[in-house]
Amino acid sequence: MKIKDLLVLLGIIGIVLMMVVPVPIPLLDFLLIINISVALMIILVAMNTKEALQFSIFPSLLLITTLFRLALNVSTTRNILSHAEAGNVVRTFGSFVAEGNIVVGFVVFLILVLVQFIVITKGSERVAEVAARFTLDAMPGKQMSIDADLNAGLINETQARERRQKIEREADFYGAMDGASKFVKGDAIAGIIILVINLIGGFIIGMTMKGMSFSEALETFSILTIGDGLVSQIPALLISTAAGIIVTRASSEGNLGHDITKQLTAQPKLLYIVAGTLMLLGIFTPIHWYTTFPVGGLLIYAAFKMQKNLENQAIKDEQMVEEQQIEEVRSPESVISLLQVDPIEFEFGYGLIPLADTQQGGDLLDRIILIRRQCALELGVVVPVIRIRDNIQLRPNEYIIKIKGNTVARGELLLNHYLAMSPGIDDDSISGIETTEPAFGLPAIWIDEVTKERAELSGYTVVDPPSVVATHLTEIIKKHTHELLGRQETKALIENVRETYPALVDDLIPSVLSIGDVQKVLAKLLREKISVRDLVTILETLADYGSYTKDPEILTEYVRQSLSRQITQQYTALGDSLKVITVGPSVEKKIADSVQQSDQGSYLALDPSSSQIIFHRVSEQVTKLIQSGQQPVILTSPTIRMYLRQLLERTLQDIPVLSYSELEPSVEIQSMGVVNL
Repeated sequence: MKIKDLLVLLGIIGIVLMMVVPVPIPLLDFLLIINISVALMIILVAMNTKEALQFSIFPSLLLITTLFRLALNVSTTRNILSHAEAGNVVRTFGSFVAEGNIVVGFVVFLILVLVQFIVITKGSERVAEVAARFTLDAMPGKQMSIDADLNAGLINETQARERRQKIEREADFYGAMDGASKFVKGDAIAGIIILVINLIGGFIIGMTMKGMSFSEALETFSILTIGDGLVSQIPALLISTAAGIIVTRASSEGNLGHDITKQLTAQPKLLYIVAGTLMLLGIFTPIHWYTTFPVGGLLIYAAFKMQKNLENQAIKDEQMVEEQQIEEVRSPESVISLLQVDPIEFEFGYGLIPLADTQQGGDLLDRIILIRRQCALELGVVVPVIRIRDNIQLRPNEYIIKIKGNTVARGELLLNHYLAMSPGIDDDSISGIETTEPAFGLPAIWIDEVTKERAELSGYTVVDPPSVVATHLTEIIKKHTHELLGRQETKALIENVRETYPALVDDLIPSVLSIGDVQKVLAKLLREKISVRDLVTILETLADYGSYTKDPEILTEYVRQSLSRQITQQYTALGDSLKVITVGPSVEKKIADSVQQSDQGSYLALDPSSSQIIFHRVSEQVTKLIQSGQQPVILTSPTIRMYLRQLLERTLQDIPVLSYSELEPSVEIQSMGVVNL
């Protein structure tokens, strides 16, 4: 046990012993001075704290000081009644305050007790109750705010944990203060009772047992009783005042003295008004002018000085801002900060600000949190933080989506309207502003609230503007996820797997493949919208085949085959057949014969005319399938799948190209067309 802890324990034991063991008068004087010193220290600490939690031991300290004060009351009462003496401190307080008049002493004592009991203690008790209730009521909202900041990437896990702990400490502190305030109230009541006991008991003992006269007993025990009451109630008043300061203290950048000075002197004009009022009182009322005019003059002087100080401070602040701006421009760090590019940005015109403003009912930030969660579940990657900002260079209702600083999509919204997409049946009764649905390029119209219900009954798909933005943003993220997955992000995914499968990761990296090799394979899968959430299977496959080849194209084909169940379910409904466009033998042979080998790997060297013919034939079959309402899927042999994908990638990027090896044997394949030369 440390010495500090031992001293505290011995102090508490000593307080208890004081209640039963007589305390010598010299020691009692010393303890009374300590009591006053502790009270002064507590109120000074309370005034210099910036927030309540900086003095979190106050509830416990309040109980200990109250117990110490009551123990002193017991000791002084014992000495007063037994020896008609309580030491120099008690007698000095009684004589000095009473000034030879017992009535004055009693009145002063009663005023102190009543101020403490009725004003300070009652107010502190009520404030503590309200603060405790409000703190508990606000806990769920504060917790949700922390979770939202954590999900949005504004804070990390450590900061979130610290904020949660602070909320818990605040609730515990104000709950403890609610109970501790009852000790202050009880201490004030005990002071009054002890006063009556000392006065009546001392008067009786002095006359019956010590042979004092009536006047002598009255004077002696009255002075001692008043001194005892004052020497205990003044520290009690200081501590109860400190309790009131603590529970009424809002979080601030400075202590109480700094805040009082700063806020009271923030408006010098008000001091001129107060000074003028005092001078008018001296002129038009019987109050002596030589008492109001000096105070008014001091206030005028103070207001003048404060106004000059505020003006000088404003000039200094302006100069400091200009110097900082100049310094930032001159410093190389200011240029370096401009080189940072946000992975994803969403910018909008001023007319769409209500979408992101929570005070106006906007829920865009909450939707973005859900988008990141949805992409993590569907694609298996953590989407970077999406930077949201307004852009005055855009049209009021326009928004753009940027990937690594480059605009990849844009759209326009009409707030207080709904986007309605036709089911394919023309309905002249549904009219609105014609537009194009931004995510999929479908024809649509903007309709008002009145038309919404009729459009839904007519079979239209009706969505609100925030849903339009969320859908568009989700599709753009899915389309460009392979660009957002770098080596750093890949390492984070691998480290997550390492926690559960350390042997797998250690066997693969770096002895077989590097993080860069794994990143290339994952990016190629994401480019074709294949989820990498089953990262264990992907890494197992790379560990099996990585020792034979380092070509990311070939490794990707092996991984796709190991994910056959996932790929099959991705393109087939439950219990349904897979409707495909098959590639004929002539096209497969043409592509296979055009594959060339090099030191960097294999590549497709197809002549432009043949490429154009194959592309034209594939486009014809895709168009037919789309017109029939089917999702086009191209099926070919494993040997040419990646080369056919490369051929069609620029113009038919959204059309999946599968091989027979990537499908489950149990799936039923239905050919809807054949691509031949």
